[in-house]
Amino acid sequence: MRDKRFDEGCDRVLDLGEVHEDQAGLVGGKGAHLGALSRVDGVRVPDGFCVTTDAFRQVVAATPEVDVLLGRLAGVDPDDRQAVRAISAEVRRAVEEAGIPDDLAAEITAAVARSGEGSAYAVRSSATAEDLPTASFAGQQDTYLNIVGPAAVLRHVSRCWASLFTERAVTYRRRNGIDDRMVHMAVVVQRMVFPDASGVLFTADPVTGNRRTATVDAGFGLGEALVSGLVNPDVFRVRDGEVVARAIAVKERAVHALPGGGTREVTVEPEQRERPALTDAQVVELVRLGRRIEARFGRPQDIEWCLTGDGFRIVQSRPITTLFPVPAPVPLPEAAEGCRAPNVYVSVGHQQMMTDAMKPLGWSLWQRTAMVPMHEAGGRLFVDVTPRLAPPASRAALLDVMGKGDPLVRDALETVLERAEFALPVPDADLVGPPAGGAPGASVTGASVTEADPAVVAELVERSETSLAALERDIRTKSGPALFDFLADAFEEHKRVLSDPLSIRAIMAGMEATWWLNDKLGEWLGEKNAADTLTLSAPGNITSEMGLDLLDVADAIRPHPEAVAFLNDVDVQDDDFLDELVKLPGGSAAREAIETYLRRYGMRCVGEIDITRPRWSERPATLVPPILDNVRNFGPGAAESRFEQGRQKALQAERDVLSRLRALPDGERKADETKRMIDQVRAFAGYREYPKYGIVCRSFLYKQALLAEAGRLVRDGVLAEREDVYYLTFQELEDVVRSRRVDDRLIARRREEFRSYETLTPPRVLTSDGDAVTGSYRRDDVPAGALAGLAVSTGSVEGRARVILDLGDAELEEGDILVTRFTDPSWSPLFLGVAGLVTEVGGLMTHGAVIAREYGLPAVVGVDRATRLIRDGQRIRVHGTDGYVEILD
Repeated sequence: MRDKRFDEGCDRVLDLGEVHEDQAGLVGGKGAHLGALSRVDGVRVPDGFCVTTDAFRQVVAATPEVDVLLGRLAGVDPDDRQAVRAISAEVRRAVEEAGIPDDLAAEITAAVARSGEGSAYAVRSSATAEDLPTASFAGQQDTYLNIVGPAAVLRHVSRCWASLFTERAVTYRRRNGIDDRMVHMAVVVQRMVFPDASGVLFTADPVTGNRRTATVDAGFGLGEALVSGLVNPDVFRVRDGEVVARAIAVKERAVHALPGGGTREVTVEPEQRERPALTDAQVVELVRLGRRIEARFGRPQDIEWCLTGDGFRIVQSRPITTLFPVPAPVPLPEAAEGCRAPNVYVSVGHQQMMTDAMKPLGWSLWQRTAMVPMHEAGGRLFVDVTPRLAPPASRAALLDVMGKGDPLVRDALETVLERAEFALPVPDADLVGPPAGGAPGASVTGASVTEADPAVVAELVERSETSLAALERDIRTKSGPALFDFLADAFEEHKRVLSDPLSIRAIMAGMEATWWLNDKLGEWLGEKNAADTLTLSAPGNITSEMGLDLLDVADAIRPHPEAVAFLNDVDVQDDDFLDELVKLPGGSAAREAIETYLRRYGMRCVGEIDITRPRWSERPATLVPPILDNVRNFGPGAAESRFEQGRQKALQAERDVLSRLRALPDGERKADETKRMIDQVRAFAGYREYPKYGIVCRSFLYKQALLAEAGRLVRDGVLAEREDVYYLTFQELEDVVRSRRVDDRLIARRREEFRSYETLTPPRVLTSDGDAVTGSYRRDDVPAGALAGLAVSTGSVEGRARVILDLGDAELEEGDILVTRFTDPSWSPLFLGVAGLVTEVGGLMTHGAVIAREYGLPAVVGVDRATRLIRDGQRIRVHGTDGYVEILD
């Protein structure tokens, strides 16, 4: 009689041959992959069946204790390991004690009989959150080998269900943001394979990411010996159908099946221990099978295999989730056809100081307005520098420019170039093009710039503001398809402003004068990074002004204790706090000061190159922590006094440098040249930040117009919510606006992809073969235990490290040292309240370095894993002149 706890019509037991790839919700990730594998030509999968998630759900639904325990588990602090362990054990006990109802047991027993009642089986967990593109869940749930007889199979099905709630599985789900209640368990039951050898095949190198190189781990007997670490495997590397490297281990132990069920460890005969588990021909054959499987699933795979007398069996395949994605291939120009060298890409995010993943609308709009072609991978943008690397002359120029900005990028490029397989042809001249991220003609010799005329900067700012005002006026009148027609022209104007030759010369004049001063004063006076002091409080720097202006906001709020007390209780997610602030004594003045600030800077935010990020004007509470820091740490008039102190220090440094130079042989000439360069760097260094400000201003206007269009799509029932447009590329959004139709599945898939991309760390350099290279410092002048980085602002300072990953979490005291992943311009309001700066990403001329120098903060950037190696609250010493950080406790 059917158990009345179950609904009719459920699929509870399916043969693997009936399972399809899109049925992961029914058979779990492992079951879905095995079903798809069984249909790949030449791939042999052991026969079997699947006890589906319908059966699991129904058993759990009939066991109320499980739901109660899961509620308790959801309320436990993820860091409370003891509580997680205890409640997880209770859940497992409840699931196992629930047992298997008679009618379901009969279905499973019948499936065993069809497959061979006297056979041995592997009983394997297959959760719905398993073998995902975003998280493999490898080894998180249980598998049981060599299970003999229907009663034993039934018992181990229950154990597999219970293993969904092992402590390790619960912890892994929490780390990946997966709700315990949303995951269900299927169980795969397959005929047992008794292999001569077994192991794992990675169709891409799991360490370097190279997609052309496959890695095979192999050992004798069952794969348990390798998985458990009982033995070291033989390791083979295969490239282009040939074994290119092998390391044969001494295999003293193996795991074999017992005749009556279960497994045991055995000793490998001495004469067999150093014998390869596979021949080279077998390795190549296995990789050939792996390439078929990879092609079927469309991405590199982690494949478990067994070898018996009549060939290979594939017992599992899952995506390799740790690889950084590769940009979509672009057809090679005719001159480069037949070249086996990979394309080489440089990270845009490391230049823009924003290495977080971007949503599709963000990266695709940046592509539309960029001055060079950019390629997306993993939610990040990359520039293909292959044409610049081919000719020796342009290669040297590219390496020089990259090295001045970020030595780690240069080192990563040189690492790629040193590899034997990388042999670029010299392309035709028309393949060379402008430098990556730069523009032709950028030189300190530009006639209109070398006079250091401040009127040049004023003219450039006026041009930009006129263009911006026209955009703001005209975009308001556009909607529907007409908006996208208008934006096509607006993007061309955007690029015209960005590529203004005078603007480029002004930027390069400031940068090259900085380089000249550092080189020459180092040579003549032994000064390290002399330009750092000479550029203090350089005029016209919009980013440093943004920080100083926030000091003025604090001045407006500080005299009103009720307003200050109110702000101390504001949550960073409370975007309506200004409406309440105005009701307090002094609240009107405080609100006016904040709103005045937002009118000038409200388009900025952390990660501002991605327009989908909330701007300060959209989330003004983000500014409350730095405002309060300024109220607490500074007195009235601090903005003006700080700027004047920096200016006087720069003037004194100038007088000192020129005096010392005149005392040298040929000193008058050296002093005159240096004076010209000091005037040049002070005239143009501040303008370095203005074009980015103009870009962000324009981008915010694009965002407002696109969100207004998204609101109309929501009103008309095309979209569920406005922010859905963030998961469409710009072209896809235009298509939706024109067609009034959207693919909801595409949006859902993009959300999942974005979540997975957020967990990845982008490399500085990436090749089309998948090599992800971050670069390294090759230095012998860093003390033992210190963290090497790039010196970008002189001085040495000791203080408390404040590791801050979100501007809204900032709570600083005088003398603190800011340690973070990256600092784009939106972080500059914090710079006035700290004594030093350490970042994981950055270069000599990136925004954080420029502002650190302007404010006189010792700073070291490009410190690998700084936010993980330095603990919040530790005392550290920042050596901004020599480029390293010491951890003092």
